[in-house]
Amino acid sequence: MGSNVITVFDLDREIRLTAFLNNAKPDLSPANKRATAERLVEQQLIRREIALGQYPVPEPSAVGPLPANLPRIAEYGLTEQEVKDALLWQLTLLRFVEVRFRPGIQVSDQKIRDYFEKVVEPAARAARPGTDITIEDYREQIEATLTGQRSDRELNTWMNDARKRTDIIYHDEVFQ
Repeated sequence: MGSNVITVFDLDREIRLTAFLNNAKPDLSPANKRATAERLVEQQLIRREIALGQYPVPEPSAVGPLPANLPRIAEYGLTEQEVKDALLWQLTLLRFVEVRFRPGIQVSDQKIRDYFEKVVEPAARAARPGTDITIEDYREQIEATLTGQRSDRELNTWMNDARKRTDIIYHDEVFQ
């Protein structure tokens, strides 16, 4: 990818990390290998953007100590540091999205009202019949939801553009 290489070892480690974090068995199917490679490409694109844009990154100490499930880490063939690095990456990604995409997003009162009337109000009335439901009870949650959805769309658009600007070569034999 560009001048970076994602190795078979990187792919295998990411599959094991994902399985560990999701408390699942590692999925070594060709489809999952391909999906994992796509995720690693996206991570590299974001890492490059973070470096070029000099976005703030959290300190490694932000992860803190891991819970007492260290024996499980070894079962997945991982080290404590690899797990901490994965958690730090998740935090880095969240902060990148917040700084890069959220500041420019504004949600209009009309969009909040529409979402309330179409989604929240019917669900709230079904869950609590006879209860007074007002938009003000849900305004902050709705705004956060709509901002998150818009932020996700912005990230996806940016990611698609970044992929188009980058030479990405896959070796299909790796996915077998």
